[in-house]
Amino acid sequence: MFESGDSPRVFGLPPGVDFPRALVEGLLARHADQPPEALARVRLIVNTKRMARRIRDLFDQGPALLLPQISLVTDLGEGWDLGQIPDPVPSLRRRLELVQLITALLDRQPDLAPRSAIFDLADSLAALMDEMHGEGVSPDVIDDLDVTDQSGHWARIKSFLGIVRHYFDAGFDQPDVETRQRRVIQRRIEQWQNDPPRHPIIIAGSTGSRGATQLLMQAVARLPQGAVILPGFDFDMPDHVWTSLENAMLSEDHPQYRFHRFAVGAGIATSDIRPWGGDAPANPNRNAIVSLALRPAPVTDQWLRDGPKLFDIPGALEKVTLLEAPSTRHEALAIAMRLRHAANEGKTAALITPDRMLTRQVTAALDRWSILPDDSAGEPLHLSPPGRLLRHVADLFRHRLTAEALLTLLKHPLTHRGGDRGDHLRLTRELELHLRRHGPPYPTAASLRLWAEGRKDKMVTRWVDWLCACFTDRDDSGTISLATRIEAHITLAEKIAQGSNGEGSGTLWQKDAGQEAQRAISELSAEADVGGSLNAADYASLFHKILAAREVRNPIEPHPNILIWGTLEARVQGADLLILAGLNEGSWPEAPKPDPWLNRTLRHQAGLLLPERRIGLSAHDFQQAVAAPEVWLTRSVRSDDAETVVSRWLNRMQNLLSGLPDQGGVAALEDMRSRGRDWLQRVAQLEEPGYVPSAKRPAPCPPVAARPTQLSVTEIKRLIRDPYAIYARHILGLRRLDPLMKQPDALLRGTVLHEVLECFVRETCDDPARCTKALLLEKAVTILAENVPWAEARALWLSRLERVADWFIEHEIGRQVLATPTAFEAKGKAGMPDLGFTLTAKADRLDLDRYGTLHIYDYKTGQPPTKKEQKAFDKQLLLEAAIAEREGFGDMGPTKVARAVFIGLGSTPTEVEAPLEDEPPARVWAEFHALISAYMDPSKGYIARRAPRNSDDQGDYDQLARFGEWDITDMADLTDMDE
Repeated sequence: MFESGDSPRVFGLPPGVDFPRALVEGLLARHADQPPEALARVRLIVNTKRMARRIRDLFDQGPALLLPQISLVTDLGEGWDLGQIPDPVPSLRRRLELVQLITALLDRQPDLAPRSAIFDLADSLAALMDEMHGEGVSPDVIDDLDVTDQSGHWARIKSFLGIVRHYFDAGFDQPDVETRQRRVIQRRIEQWQNDPPRHPIIIAGSTGSRGATQLLMQAVARLPQGAVILPGFDFDMPDHVWTSLENAMLSEDHPQYRFHRFAVGAGIATSDIRPWGGDAPANPNRNAIVSLALRPAPVTDQWLRDGPKLFDIPGALEKVTLLEAPSTRHEALAIAMRLRHAANEGKTAALITPDRMLTRQVTAALDRWSILPDDSAGEPLHLSPPGRLLRHVADLFRHRLTAEALLTLLKHPLTHRGGDRGDHLRLTRELELHLRRHGPPYPTAASLRLWAEGRKDKMVTRWVDWLCACFTDRDDSGTISLATRIEAHITLAEKIAQGSNGEGSGTLWQKDAGQEAQRAISELSAEADVGGSLNAADYASLFHKILAAREVRNPIEPHPNILIWGTLEARVQGADLLILAGLNEGSWPEAPKPDPWLNRTLRHQAGLLLPERRIGLSAHDFQQAVAAPEVWLTRSVRSDDAETVVSRWLNRMQNLLSGLPDQGGVAALEDMRSRGRDWLQRVAQLEEPGYVPSAKRPAPCPPVAARPTQLSVTEIKRLIRDPYAIYARHILGLRRLDPLMKQPDALLRGTVLHEVLECFVRETCDDPARCTKALLLEKAVTILAENVPWAEARALWLSRLERVADWFIEHEIGRQVLATPTAFEAKGKAGMPDLGFTLTAKADRLDLDRYGTLHIYDYKTGQPPTKKEQKAFDKQLLLEAAIAEREGFGDMGPTKVARAVFIGLGSTPTEVEAPLEDEPPARVWAEFHALISAYMDPSKGYIARRAPRNSDDQGDYDQLARFGEWDITDMADLTDMDE
């Protein structure tokens, strides 16, 4: 197939060429005049399964012929002649072993690192070990590094490396994947040196970024019929630029650095690398522009020297669009619109970006046109339905059961799939409403059974038994073996998925996601013997990491021409349009991950990969993708309310073009941006909601028969300030939905404070000597423990009460001298027979003095209303006084009121008396009668936000009233609701 020669045989294909297609065409051209079996003798080694599938698909397009042997680099060790090399240990097993080693180390030296970092340290240390094995770096090399820092950091690092030294011993018979791969490659190279194969062996598509792979490529290139074919090789780069790539510390992030390193290792010059075929890139002039833009620094002098030599810059960039969106949302929408346009044209379009958040936004935007893109990355397993259910179940063991966690699991689409799913959802809804209204925030078996009592539902008893068995009292702070943890976890998950009917696992393990989750659990179970003992929190973290490392394909058939690729997939695929998105620093290229072990200099000294390696690979991906026939380059100017930094490669291209006005660079750049702005204008049109008339300030006028005939005194303030709230609550029957997790809010604090003071006053009214701060706080501690399950809130509320306790005791003694506490939480009401209306009240406390007159007290945890507010709006105590004198409270008959007082127990305790002298009960009642009479008029509307206390006050029904489309200066829109 190849002419014999002593020089290593290396070929390249330029950026912009469909690499798999050019590879196949080159093979067919070289075997055109040879017998059919000659092609079958070729062994073709590629680096990914996706590349192998694409090559096979191209051969399958015809004509019929014998195919070459297509294999992966990782398949080299599967031959019988390498069977003596032990199989690799699963990476999960190695990480679990490292967890145990790190745990033991931290037990001996707890100051090395926090225990919460054990799993992250294990992952990081495993990655370092893989890299050392792959690059052939032993721990001795690390020990011999020149380290001048004596701060103790290096000693800590050596402590961690010391626990994994045995994994590098020559006789170690449990190699990990990287160790075995390097052994396989070294053994295969020895065999080839002793007995070189005579059939062609070709390595195609690899950049040689890892040490073991580069050794294999160098060996294959030296074989009598061996060859290496490099993807995206820059034939436009001059020799002096290749020479400048010698220093890895300065050049690792260059897209062509790996090819220079390979050529040096193979003993050839980059000028010896020949084209594989006659395939020309889609636009050679664009390749030259990109090559010049990405040259290693310093570049300004090179741009000034070589920039004028560029040809037809406007033509080269004619099919390149630069979209600079104001936000990631606009970027995603513009991309989605372009993909939809390509689908309508019948073209193949691919979105390429490492930013998974952006791809999800684009996928969501495409959904409005019922387009599901073919996402090569699939969906992370931990975000799939089985993954979410399994993670939620794992959390049951680490946290006390909350109402939120319970309902999250009950509403999960895989819960209770064994039967009666409809009844399960109905009972779940009823339980949710109960928990929202009555709590408790932390359900127990007793509270769940109490809820079920008296319910006339044949399923409720069995269903609650299932709830109690699966969800309550599952939190466990102890440490048990990993195998036991897994068994308990999966058993419970299957029971939850099955439901209250019989045995089974429901649909938990069905479909692709369920099967992948089951495989993940099987692998974890197989390695559990080295996992040691874990507490529930550590197990949940471990389980999440395992699921997050896996992906599952969407079972729905995607659109065949709309694709989402990672940068790796883009190397082996072809499309009519490529969209390179997320071109911002930190996204593409991604920021190097912090290395807790070695800095750049030490890595370079040890022969390990530099952090910029990934940036260099991304740069190579960018250089190949931007050479496609039609390209979009997109970025967002802002992200999360912060300015972004343009990607270094795009920035270089813009700077180069801006400096070449005479060659048309400035005009070409403006045309690129202009095409992007056109699509952003389309996005603006898509987002434009059109003209919708603003809602008017509502003032509904319902029929008199529908209007409320009973209100409490606390609602009268609302009737005066915001009549629309009374309309929504009492006529429409709408109630604000309580939060799922009840919070220690002002309402609960007021309720608890009322109970504390009531109990205290009851016990001290007959024995004034007991009216002490100690007794008050004792009562508070007891009642808080019974009613407030939040320790922080209990402590805070108790401290607040303690601050005002002395003031309260002092004034309480005076109140009890003045009158005797007689009734607590006393109910009263007064009617208006002529209007058919009743006013109700519940007085916090009623005291009677020796003259038989009444003292009304109302406790406030906040600031009590002023006398002026009471006269105009907050008429609670004034109306309670009117009720007391007209019809009385409880068993009391009508009683004259001596005074009515708000007792404020806020940060500044105070007493505020109701202005009974200025507003006597008779006048208050007459004015109230007139108010109710007005609302019995069919033409009287319940106006929204009639007189809010503050302009920024928020009401429960503001959204219903569409407040914001109008304000309180607008005229009310009286609407007859009887029509």
